[in-house]
Amino acid sequence: MLTVAVLAQKGGVGKTTVALGLAVEGERRGLPTVVLDLDPQGSAAKWGDTREESSPVVTTAQASRLQKVLTAAAQGGAGVVVIDTAPYAMDAALAAAKAADLVVVPCRPSAFDLDAIAATVEIAALARKRAVVVLNGAPVNNPLVGQARDALAGYERVETCPVVLHQRIDHVHAAGVGQVATEWEPGGKAAGELRALAEWIYGEAAEGGLVCGGETRGRAQDGS
Repeated sequence: MLTVAVLAQKGGVGKTTVALGLAVEGERRGLPTVVLDLDPQGSAAKWGDTREESSPVVTTAQASRLQKVLTAAAQGGAGVVVIDTAPYAMDAALAAAKAADLVVVPCRPSAFDLDAIAATVEIAALARKRAVVVLNGAPVNNPLVGQARDALAGYERVETCPVVLHQRIDHVHAAGVGQVATEWEPGGKAAGELRALAEWIYGEAAEGGLVCGGETRGRAQDGS
């Protein structure tokens, strides 16, 4: 079972949008997917409540029970678990990172967000897990993306995903009806970017031996 933790200690960076997009695209790849909502605000859970489709499964969880919930998900046949976390919650974020195979860090290409990313990178480092930054909510045709990439290159323990999610209204419309952009407007630019992100994330997981075809296989983690 592949476990992806979506972390950011700063709020407003689009963690839930990324988490839900990866989950829906995991299902599309034939991987039974579960979303664990660790955020007390419950945005992912509320999205699941408004969703007409029965998958992916979305459930709330507490960091203290995370391992038990993950074990139950694996026993229930889950191929992917995506953990949506809360900002400003160090202990819960660390628990999610330790439980994950891969840490995904959404970040907007702004000075404030880039300055705040160090805390999240440190969490991934403490958990000794691979961390990938996804530039999210980026303005279209703007030099900020290149500047953000240059800034992120200064971090030794994190890599930057080549796929950028731009600020597009389809994400907003989709969330309001329990969908993601690939479902709301499959031929739209937001959908294309989201599909590309999922292809890259799941492709990287496959190359790392974490997911293979429609099945997943475990891998011993450093420090586990």
